[in-house]
Amino acid sequence: MSEEGIGLLYAEHSSWLTGWLYRRLGCSSQAADLAQDTFLRILISQRKSGESLAIDRPRAYLATVGQRLVCDYFRRQSLERAYLELLATMPEEFVLSPEEQWQMRETLLQLDALLDRLKPVVRAVFLLAQIDGLTYVQIARQLGIGERTVKRHMCTAFEACILSDVTF
Repeated sequence: MSEEGIGLLYAEHSSWLTGWLYRRLGCSSQAADLAQDTFLRILISQRKSGESLAIDRPRAYLATVGQRLVCDYFRRQSLERAYLELLATMPEEFVLSPEEQWQMRETLLQLDALLDRLKPVVRAVFLLAQIDGLTYVQIARQLGIGERTVKRHMCTAFEACILSDVTF
């Protein structure tokens, strides 16, 4: 599908997609934003691949991309709620300024996006080590993989962190 084809796809299905997203989100402005993001993702994906997309069932395709964006949206909302709850429980001397809170929130969202790009087993290994504090032996036992595999997955995760734009 050419860029003109994506324009036609937009013209024919953007209202439908916005309504579909609205039924899942209950917010017309958020639905409109995610509809725009859906078409933007399709356009970017096509440009990256350099190949034309062949979409046999446009609404099913748009719904799949849109559903992924809805999941990302709810995950970000959940992450933000957890962060705000944590801030509310902090002693006053550790309370961050609004600018520091914004920077922390942005870093958390970037980290979430980074982790989302990892293979599920790599992400699980990384989180078990970094969040739960498990040893490599414990992780290997829990996931049913070898300790050497745990080390390899941790290297992959650390490499992704180093190569990312996330500033900790």
